[in-house]
Amino acid sequence: MKFIKNIKAGKVKILYFIFFFNIIFYPFQVQAETNNVNDNPQFIEIKILDKVSSKSSKLVLEIRKEKKFKNLLIKFLKCKNSEFDDTPEITAYIQVKDLNNIDNNEVFVFNGWTFSSSPSLRPFDHPVYDMWLLSCY
Repeated sequence: MKFIKNIKAGKVKILYFIFFFNIIFYPFQVQAETNNVNDNPQFIEIKILDKVSSKSSKLVLEIRKEKKFKNLLIKFLKCKNSEFDDTPEITAYIQVKDLNNIDNNEVFVFNGWTFSSSPSLRPFDHPVYDMWLLSCY
């Protein structure tokens, strides 16, 4: 009889433990879930320098949507923020078309990955514009 009472008491203690554990740590679980929402960024911020007029412009672009900036057609396909670095690294896949280019031999002026910390790794070579990746969110 005493053995059965101890089993019932143990079950009740376990239920209390699970109940209070969930109450105490639930806010941390909700915070972790909201942090994962930003794992798939939807917007990209870039800076474009017009070399002729020496004016720079910041643009916010939606991923997978084309946006026209003067005579460039810019489209970002993917953006990724670094997860475990002390210095954040932002990488993005970008496609840029020059609308003034009458000769259709080149489809894209730039088509590839670009890095925020070292834009010279894969430079965006254009006679009029320079482009830098600022952030992903």
